[in-house]
Amino acid sequence: MFGVYRVFVLLVFVSQLCNGFYLPGSYMHTYSDGDSIFAKVNSLTSIETELPFSYYSLPYCKPLEGIKKSAENLGELLMGDQIDNSAYRFRMRTNESLYLCTTSPLNEHEVKLLKQRTRELYQVNMILDNLPALRFAKQNGVTIQWTGYPVGYSPPNSNDDYIINHLKFKVLVHEYEGNVMEVIGTGEEGMGVISEADKKKALGYEIVGFEVVPCSVKYDPAKMTKLHMYDPVPSVNCPLELDKAQIIKEHERITFTYEVEFVKSETRWPSRWDAYLKMEGARVHWFSILNSLMVIFFLAGIVFVIFLRTVRRDLTKYEELDKEAQAQMNEELSGWKLVVGDVFREPEMSKLLCIMVGDGVRITGMAVVTIVFAALGFMSPASRGMLLTGMIILYLFLGIAAGYAGVRLWRTVKGTSEGWRSLSWSIACFFPGIAFVILTVLNFLLWSSNSTGAIPISLYFELLALWFCISVPLTLFGGFLGTRAEAIQFPVRTNQIPREIPERKYPSWLLVLGAGTLPFGTLFIELFFIFSSIWLGRFYYVFGFLLIVLLLLVVVCAEVSVVLTYMHLCVEDWRWWWKAFYASGSVALYVFAYSINYLVFDLQSLSGPVSAMLYIGYSLLMAIAIMLATGTIGFLTSFYFVHYLFSSVKID
Repeated sequence: MFGVYRVFVLLVFVSQLCNGFYLPGSYMHTYSDGDSIFAKVNSLTSIETELPFSYYSLPYCKPLEGIKKSAENLGELLMGDQIDNSAYRFRMRTNESLYLCTTSPLNEHEVKLLKQRTRELYQVNMILDNLPALRFAKQNGVTIQWTGYPVGYSPPNSNDDYIINHLKFKVLVHEYEGNVMEVIGTGEEGMGVISEADKKKALGYEIVGFEVVPCSVKYDPAKMTKLHMYDPVPSVNCPLELDKAQIIKEHERITFTYEVEFVKSETRWPSRWDAYLKMEGARVHWFSILNSLMVIFFLAGIVFVIFLRTVRRDLTKYEELDKEAQAQMNEELSGWKLVVGDVFREPEMSKLLCIMVGDGVRITGMAVVTIVFAALGFMSPASRGMLLTGMIILYLFLGIAAGYAGVRLWRTVKGTSEGWRSLSWSIACFFPGIAFVILTVLNFLLWSSNSTGAIPISLYFELLALWFCISVPLTLFGGFLGTRAEAIQFPVRTNQIPREIPERKYPSWLLVLGAGTLPFGTLFIELFFIFSSIWLGRFYYVFGFLLIVLLLLVVVCAEVSVVLTYMHLCVEDWRWWWKAFYASGSVALYVFAYSINYLVFDLQSLSGPVSAMLYIGYSLLMAIAIMLATGTIGFLTSFYFVHYLFSSVKID
C-alpha cells in the first residue's frame, strides 16, 4: 500500500513539473529557417480494390541516396503499410518551385500499370513530419476532405488518362515559444521531454498542417532533361485544358515538379490532428448514437422490470409453501421448478463450449482494454499501427484469463481437472487457428496480386513465435491456475435419468436467432462508421462513443441471454447451455449480414473478385470474434443466474 502511495506522489510531482501535457502522436520536432525536411511516402491505396501497392511500383522519381524503408511496427506490417523515403525535399520557410526528374520513355508495361492504377482510383499517400497530406476537393458545391492525392485522372467521355506530375504543397507552421508548454510525446519517434535547458534549442517552427493540390502539366522533355534534381523552375498554375496536361501513353517522358509554400498558422502542435479527425455528418452521428442508447435502455428497462417481478413472484410463492405443498406443487405445476434435477446436466460438446468461453473471455478483455486506452487518447492515429499492435499484445497476455476461465468451467461441468492440459492447448489454438487459416488464404490472394498488403514470410514466423512462445505457455499457466481454483458447486443434484422435454410448437432456434436483433440494435449505427473507417480510408477516432456502445452491448447481451434462458426453463427445456451462448452470440450473424449489405449497397465501387474475397474474409473473422465475445458474456451471465435461481429454492 505504501509503495502505491509513493508511486502516486511521484506521478503528482512529475505532473507539476509539466506546464502542459500532450499524449497522442509523436515527439514534437522544431525546425529552424532553412532546415531540410524530407517527405515520406506510404503504400498506394484504393477504395475500389483495397489492395495496397508500393509507391515505387510506378515510375516515380527516386531519392538521390536510394530507397530506404522506415522502421515499421507489427500493426503497420499487418495493415499493409510500406513507408519509404521520397525525393520531395522542403526547406523550412523557403517558398520554392523545384524540378525533380524526367522519366525514360514509358514502355508498354508502365503505361498499362499507370492507366490501371488511375482508373482504379489509387491514391498516393504522402507524409511530412508524421502528418498525412490533406487534399480538398469540391463536389456539388460542398468541400470534401481527402488524405493523399490521385495517381491520375480520367476525364469523362474520354479514353485518355492523365498523370499527376506537379504538386503544389502548402505547409502550415507555428512559431514555437519555449515558455508556453513542455511536451511529452509518444509514438513512432519514441518519447522525449522538452526541459528548461532545452528551451533555447527548441525555439523555431513546428509543422502543424500539410496540404497538397495535385496538377497535371505537360512539359517539354528536351528542355527539362537538362536540369538536375532540385533546380528551380517557374511556378505554374494547374491547367484546365487537356492539351496542356500530361497524357499517359507509350514513349512519353514524364517530368515531375513541385512547389511549396510555407504559411504561418495559429494552430498549435497538440491540435494539429484536429483537421484529420473531423467526421462528416457529426450531428447525424451524435443523434443516431443517442437515439439508439435511449431506445435500448428503454427496452432493457422494461424487460428487466417484468423479469424481476416474474421471478420474484415465483420464488416468493414457492418458498411460502410447506414441504408437502411444495411436493404437490412440483407434481401439478409446470415451469422451471420441474427441471431442478436436469438443469445442471452436462451439455453436449462440453469441451467445445469451454474452449469457446475461454477464447471469448480473452477477446472481450482485449476489446474492453483496447477501447478504454483508445478513448483516453493512448492510441492516436499519429502512431500508425499502434491500435492493432496493442490488440495483439493484449490478446497474447490475456491467455492467462482464457486458460483460467475455460479450465474452471471444465472442472465445474466435469467435476474433475482431468484433461485440463488438452483443453488449455485447444483454447490457445482455437481462435488463432481460425484466424491463421483465413489470413493464409487471403495472403495467397494478396501474394498473387503483388500487393504490399501480403504478410511477409518473416512476419509469419514472428507471429507463430509469438503464438507458441507467449500465448500457449500463458494459456497453459492460466489453465493450471484454473485447476487450483475452487470449483463452482451446483446447488442441486442431477438425476441419473434425463427428463423428457415437451414438444414445442416452434423450434427453439428461431427464438435464439431472433434474440440477436436487440444487441445488434446497439451496434449497427457504430458499425457504419467503423466500416467506413476501414474500407473508405477515413479516420475513426470517436472511441468515447464506441466505449459507451460496448458497455451497452454487454448489458443488453447479458439481459437477452438471461431472459431467453428463463423462457426455456419455463417450458421445461433444461438444455440451456448452448442456447444461452448463442442467444447473445447470434448477433454475429446480423453483423455478418450487415457487412454483406454494406458491400452491396455502400461499396459499389469495389471491383474484382480478389477485393470481394478480402472483404468477406475479414468480415467473417470479425463476426467470429464478435460471436465468441458476446456469446461468452451471455453464457456466463445465464450460468450465474441459473445458479442463483436454483440455490434460492429449498429442495430436499
